[in-house]
Amino acid sequence: MRYDYTSMGFYTFDCLGWPFTGVPEGGGCNFLDEFTLAVSGAAGGAAIATAKMGLRTLAIGGVGTDLMGDWVLQRLAHFGVDTAGMQQQNGWKTSSSIVTTRADGTRPALHRRGATADFFVDDALLDAAVDATVVHAGGVGLMDAMDGGRTAEVLRAAQANGAVTTVDIFAGSTEDLPAVARVLPHTDYFMPSIEEAEALSGLTDRADMAAFFLDQGARCCVFTLGDQGAYYHHGDGTVFHLPAFDVDVRCTCGCGDAFNAGFAVALCHGFDPETTVRFAQATSALNATGLGSQAGVESFEHTLAFMERSQTRS
Repeated sequence: MRYDYTSMGFYTFDCLGWPFTGVPEGGGCNFLDEFTLAVSGAAGGAAIATAKMGLRTLAIGGVGTDLMGDWVLQRLAHFGVDTAGMQQQNGWKTSSSIVTTRADGTRPALHRRGATADFFVDDALLDAAVDATVVHAGGVGLMDAMDGGRTAEVLRAAQANGAVTTVDIFAGSTEDLPAVARVLPHTDYFMPSIEEAEALSGLTDRADMAAFFLDQGARCCVFTLGDQGAYYHHGDGTVFHLPAFDVDVRCTCGCGDAFNAGFAVALCHGFDPETTVRFAQATSALNATGLGSQAGVESFEHTLAFMERSQTRS
């Protein structure tokens, strides 16, 4: 394989401030202790985190011909991510967020959707896109040009080429289900948050939700549960829940994206299912210790050591 990981989908420019306490009255000013910039998004955050942990990573997505888009491409390249699959066109605007992170790590945000809705994987890019050990679609539901069926075609081609496929989504109700349902028959690991899984399925029991998505073609469901850990439910009957690591949280921005990255790294290293989820959780926990996506993620060795020595929540 040319790449270890293809990260296709939602790339965003984030400006983050901490600690946010509220919007000042009128034209007033509140002071913050820390500002930073980050590449985030269900594909962007995962791309950088995997590159930090040693994977040869291809980025596929869209940005605008604006300052934010230029910076996103520069930042990806800084970490060694191959940006040959990133598209930048006149008239597009880069997906961007202002993230106001509270002291407890929660992060209300203002967001512009931007070029995630515009990029498209054509036949000329397809061979490179699927030439990876793991092919990830991050942000199904936001990729307007891809969600009509092309994402499913890319994932089908990836599986035919021997890749493992992973999928993360952006979903808020059952109205988002058609775009997700198209990709599930070509998804090895379906990895939404528990809130997204509930919104899509209309169910609340974890096993029932997993069965709902498995019936639509997914091979395995991995639900991220925030500070409650993660739930793994495979079509072969393997089911388990692992608690979250106990860390001092700085910012939860990008924790799900970091989980996706850690999961892919673990797959590439041939870890068993429980160790794979545990490593993904370790990556997510480290992400939460810094401000902005991937801030706390340093390397594969650092993440592995954290996983092996750190305590989980009771």
